[in-house]
Amino acid sequence: MSKKEKERKNPLPAEEGAAAEEQPAAEGKEEEQIAEETPADEKESALEEAKALAEDYKRKWYSVSAEYENYRKRTQGESAKRYAEGRADVVTKLFPIADNLDRALLACGDEATRKGVSMVLDAFKKLLESEHITLVDPAGEPFDAEKMEAIMAVDPAEGEESGTVREVYRKGYEQNGKILRFAQVVVVR
Repeated sequence: MSKKEKERKNPLPAEEGAAAEEQPAAEGKEEEQIAEETPADEKESALEEAKALAEDYKRKWYSVSAEYENYRKRTQGESAKRYAEGRADVVTKLFPIADNLDRALLACGDEATRKGVSMVLDAFKKLLESEHITLVDPAGEPFDAEKMEAIMAVDPAEGEESGTVREVYRKGYEQNGKILRFAQVVVVR
């Protein structure tokens, strides 16, 4: 190779190029000297510090993971509860329609109309059943303030016990032990 070709490949003057080539080798020697100068105790303490730091990060990671899992389960349960309550709210709005259908069934004179209203009521009862909603119709039972609302108290007739339900004015509904609508009843004094 001619001198000009060498200069094209290495634009630095010959002296500077040689110094540049020696520089990486010099850096490697400095690192070796530093490593030789560091006592073994300092290396071990640095290793112990790194292990302690890694263990601390590991504990924090476990803690954050557990918190997230608890949060996920809690929010999943809350959203399922809100969904069920929303469904119950919609069905609750249908209760007055069922009351009117019951009244219509009692007032029907025509057998075909009675059969049609009865079929609609049966469909409504199946809907309630699918939502795990049960009817609270406490006629003849002892009064229970947890499930009923007394709208009137009447004097006892012969053979009636005090505190029993004589008549149900409006039926109640409950779902999984939670009252959706209290039954309105007439109670014997």
